[in-house]
Amino acid sequence: MNLTKKIAIVTGAAQGIGAGIAKRLANDGFAVVVLDMTEEACFNTVDSIIKNGGHAISIGANVADENEIKSAMEQIISKIGEPNILVNNAGFARDVNIDLMDTKDWDDVINVHLRGSFLMVKESLPYMKKTGWGRIINISSISATGHSERANYCAAKAGMHGFIKSLAVELGPFGITANVVAPGLIVTAMTEATAKRNRLTLENHLEQAVKNIPVNRTGTPADIAHAVSFFVSEEASFVTGQVLYVAGMPVN
Repeated sequence: MNLTKKIAIVTGAAQGIGAGIAKRLANDGFAVVVLDMTEEACFNTVDSIIKNGGHAISIGANVADENEIKSAMEQIISKIGEPNILVNNAGFARDVNIDLMDTKDWDDVINVHLRGSFLMVKESLPYMKKTGWGRIINISSISATGHSERANYCAAKAGMHGFIKSLAVELGPFGITANVVAPGLIVTAMTEATAKRNRLTLENHLEQAVKNIPVNRTGTPADIAHAVSFFVSEEASFVTGQVLYVAGMPVN
């Protein structure tokens, strides 16, 4: 297949890691669907891609809402074509001690990460099977291994690993691979929120965090985008069901 005929959906792509992934895939020659909660939120990412000679459209949808995702897929097909690459990046953290966590704190986080990934895969899969080629990448987190005050987030991210490993076994015969990229500390808006919650400036928060990272720096969205670029490549066709930690350190 010609690279220019491949279409990638990146969820949560209005900013941060998702925007970095969308821009990298566009630079790699893919047409990109930039999907986030609202179409307007995606405009900056799409404009950046187009200004650099790429092809992208913006779609607004809540990945946890089945009806919105069905409608979004109809728009994608009509505006740009049938997708064969899916990057499930949409997500957020709602950090709170487990004894103070209510069911909404739990459900909201689980629904976006796990239900959202499921719905996006379910709607994209027929087109991947149709062409006999597909790539599914879930963006997880080092938090999947456990983190204080993040039981909801950690459970969601760890669940994404099991989901992807199951897809790798089930979908391999159809020419579809499924992998996970699990970032460590990547400087995004979420990082700023964590620093604020801990009553630290962003600079002080990062200074403390870097002390525990062997490569002596924080990560960037470009680091994650590079890993995604590998997983969607033709050369990665024999790599599936894997969790790649991009964290600047060994992870068990």
